[in-house]
Amino acid sequence: MNAVILGVLVMVALALARVSVVFALIAGALAGGLVGGLSLGDTLAAFNDGVGGGAKIALAYATLGAFAVAISRAGLPDLLAQRLIRLFGQEASPKRRAAVKYTLIGSVLLVAISSQNLIPVHIAFIPILIPPLLKVMNQLRLDRRAVACTLTFGLTATYMLLPVGFGAIFLNDILLANINEVGQSLGLEITRGMVPLAMGVPVSGMALGLLVALFISYRKPRDYDTQDTNISNLPHQQEQVNIHTLGLLMSVVAILAALGIQLYSGSMILGGLVGFALLSVGGVFKWREADDLFTSGMRMMALIGFIMISAAGFASVMDATGEVELLVSDAVEIIGDNQGLAALIMLLVGLFITLGIGSSFSTIPIIATIYVPLAMQFGFSPMATIALVGTAAALGDAGSPASDSTLGPTAGLNVDGQHDHIWDSVVPTFLHYNIPLIGFGWLAAMWL
Repeated sequence: MNAVILGVLVMVALALARVSVVFALIAGALAGGLVGGLSLGDTLAAFNDGVGGGAKIALAYATLGAFAVAISRAGLPDLLAQRLIRLFGQEASPKRRAAVKYTLIGSVLLVAISSQNLIPVHIAFIPILIPPLLKVMNQLRLDRRAVACTLTFGLTATYMLLPVGFGAIFLNDILLANINEVGQSLGLEITRGMVPLAMGVPVSGMALGLLVALFISYRKPRDYDTQDTNISNLPHQQEQVNIHTLGLLMSVVAILAALGIQLYSGSMILGGLVGFALLSVGGVFKWREADDLFTSGMRMMALIGFIMISAAGFASVMDATGEVELLVSDAVEIIGDNQGLAALIMLLVGLFITLGIGSSFSTIPIIATIYVPLAMQFGFSPMATIALVGTAAALGDAGSPASDSTLGPTAGLNVDGQHDHIWDSVVPTFLHYNIPLIGFGWLAAMWL
């Protein structure tokens, strides 16, 4: 069996069996490396070389977690939650309950979309906004899997379609640039205007998946423990938060400063540290509590950090085996001259390549190098080539255990231990997004 396929299957099987995702990634990397012809020492060396690639992201998320805990001490998220509870009311009618439910989901979706372009902070808003809203979600009996699907849609579909913010990086700086670079010697050239049009078809499949998740799959009420879910597993958060004007004012100043620093410097780490420092100077929490708060926030985001680090090591081992190219060449032998089968196989192979890596941004260079000549060989149009490469890469974000687009929602929804990463975030988003992406990506390849 191909080492890449085996590595991904081992990782997914262990994760579905509720084994730690970190352990699953390491086990999958070892299995893939050994089957791919690497010695144990070479496999471990390749894994260690890749680990450093995820360290920066892990530290950034840990810093944002600390900032989120500090913000919660100021009372701003609690104020938002109280307003929503007041809007909901204690004796709400079913009609009003439904209205508040979909208003909440719509608001979360708008914030997730804005996090990719209007205020490009990616998942940084999740640990700040979502935990205080869990009280409202529990009272509404809202299935958190629907919220996870909403967040993942806003985080992924937005940059796949809109060339602004992270979308400008994905569509123009990475997808467009890599296809043109590889296609230059093959006579293929695409323009900026073609990319969003080609990606519109796969994204429409994701939109359909979101509607199915909200109105069919997870429409029914779901009960959760009524414990205090406002980051109740973190120190200091089991106490009653006192909401006061100065704390709210400092929260707003800290958030604006953190966003401004991040946009100016491009560093989530620096932005989170500045925000945390401003809240400390503003008296939101006592100086002697700073270390405990910072540690608590880092602990809240620690799982994401370790998974991202392990995913980088996994990707490095798969690359070191050299079997990504072999996987594609084997697929070509199966395809023959059938264009429809070629599109389907290319998307399925892309799913296996990207599922363990968990990042569409970092897999496009790998996918484009192999898929652009292959698409030209099978006679696909430039628009179809864009759809194939872009969709194959996007499969690494929606529904991957190692993607920050699923890890981020889990970090916000699981602060009270009632939202499982694999079964409540990964599996729902895989079913509602990866399957439609493959189907609509195939349609785009055949019709464009």
